[in-house]
Amino acid sequence: METSSTKPDAPNVALFVTCLVDVMRPSTGFAAVTLLEAAGCRVTVPDAQTCCGQPAYNAGDRKDARAIARLTIEAFDGFDYIVAPSGSCAGMIKMHYPEMFADDPEMKKKAEAVASRTWELTSFLVDVMEYTPTDVRFDRHVSYHDSCSGLRELGVKAQPRTLLANIDGVELTEGDSAEVCCGFGGLFCVKYPEISTAMVDKKIDDILATGANTVVAGDLGCLMNIAGRARRRGAPLDVWHVAEVAAGIADETGPIGGDAED
Repeated sequence: METSSTKPDAPNVALFVTCLVDVMRPSTGFAAVTLLEAAGCRVTVPDAQTCCGQPAYNAGDRKDARAIARLTIEAFDGFDYIVAPSGSCAGMIKMHYPEMFADDPEMKKKAEAVASRTWELTSFLVDVMEYTPTDVRFDRHVSYHDSCSGLRELGVKAQPRTLLANIDGVELTEGDSAEVCCGFGGLFCVKYPEISTAMVDKKIDDILATGANTVVAGDLGCLMNIAGRARRRGAPLDVWHVAEVAAGIADETGPIGGDAED
């Protein structure tokens, strides 16, 4: 599926939607399209895309992970850029696809080509397109959570904060543990639920200590984990993906998991 663009010579960007966005929070995908088009891109959402293969890869199932990676590489061939609203999925494609095909020179070359064109959404908007949100308002006291993959694999740190700094009404207060894992970690939260719960509790406590009523991040897995635990605790904390905030649709979509004040 290709969306509209006002400039025929605009960068041809393929959106890697991600599984969680597709199944759990489609509004994040629509927000990503809105932002990419506002930045001057022609956006395509390849119909053949599936999972990036990270769950299989992290579970040690290299055979299925490679098979999924082959499908992804084929589906995203020929685009100027591949952009994902997730540091985790972008990191998988950019960092791990080439190493998965170390023993296959032809596929490694294809994987490296796709990896070189792959970006996390906020990094692409700020670093490549030099995009600044305009006429967007979000009257919230916000704390930002850095996802592990985006921060440590891709160096995504300043970019989402740059977007937030240009949104009217945002009061951003950093927690002491903004860079600390929330405990989601994909399969980690399933294998080690007690440890995961303790980690997300510390994360929520750190956010609440800032006085913020809202947490924003760039990875839906982290956001769902924080939102779910905050709701079970009755913590006064609402959760949004940074794309929804930057695109100006946060109030329309409502927070992930419902409003903490309900």
